[in-house]
Amino acid sequence: MSKLSQIAWDDTVLPFQLDRSDIRGRVARLDGVLEEVLSQHDYPRVVEMLVAEVALLTAMIGQTIKLRWKLSIQVRGNGPIRIIATDYYAPTADGAPARIRGWASYDAEALDHGADPFSQIGHGYFAILIDQGQDTTPYQGITPLAGGSLSACAEAYFAQSEQLATRFELSFGRSILPGQGESWRAGGVMLQHMPPASPLHIASEGSGDEGLLNPEDLLDGEEGENWVRANVLLDTVEDMELIGPTVQPTDLLVRLFHEERPRVFDPQRVEFGCTCSAERVRNSLSIYSARDIATMTTDDGKVTADCQFCGAHYQFDPETLGFEAVKAPDGTPREDDND
Repeated sequence: MSKLSQIAWDDTVLPFQLDRSDIRGRVARLDGVLEEVLSQHDYPRVVEMLVAEVALLTAMIGQTIKLRWKLSIQVRGNGPIRIIATDYYAPTADGAPARIRGWASYDAEALDHGADPFSQIGHGYFAILIDQGQDTTPYQGITPLAGGSLSACAEAYFAQSEQLATRFELSFGRSILPGQGESWRAGGVMLQHMPPASPLHIASEGSGDEGLLNPEDLLDGEEGENWVRANVLLDTVEDMELIGPTVQPTDLLVRLFHEERPRVFDPQRVEFGCTCSAERVRNSLSIYSARDIATMTTDDGKVTADCQFCGAHYQFDPETLGFEAVKAPDGTPREDDND
């Protein structure tokens, strides 16, 4: 394969449908964007692996939704890795890329670097939040951490909250290409059965961990057979086929699902992107009094803030902050509203 065709599929999500099985899916490749997400912080490898997994899930799930603004995934636990948070911002125009960012909080001293990364989260929850923008009510769906991986948690979320049979097969890690340095590469396939024409009777308790629903609990008859057949085919995928870069996503679909009649749609480009700004920080501090702002002021007489996602550093004059600010953002005195 030429270098040109290799690069063409970097940082993309390719939607597809298996016409024979009535199953839709996504093939995702995150390369440069994942490198940028992780390079913003000096994470230990055990943390990097989980952030990479959530970023890959976020890219695939975000692309399946008719999203107008933002989809977020949050993982919270009581273990050494406390929080993993990612955001997927929908394209702002036809042909524009989607944007993704990610961040994690952890207790460095409590980390077990030789343990399975998922075990370092402990007990907690996996949440998907969808915000369609101004004048809309955000949606939030939560499922317990279970199943041994974050991709299993995502499958349980779709089964529990959306009653959609869903499967993720992911691979990610650092790799070295000929003539290039070491960098992160990640790839995955998402399968999701289309909603049935008529509602199913779903048992109150599923067959998964902690009684959670499994995809198999949602389908029976011909739909169940189609689902099992597609999953058996996906089981044959190899890690290097998922990550690439020597296998194009279109070739991978033909190799895996040629008997299921795969049909592809326009790919979606993905890039790293953060929405932080000085104005957003000011707005977040506008609810505080001058006394509150004083407690945030450093010995140098400044209020500082750092973006958890991209590491951007902001510095402000405390007299320009809060609802009792006496100066405008540009430092000029504010006019008294009563004048």
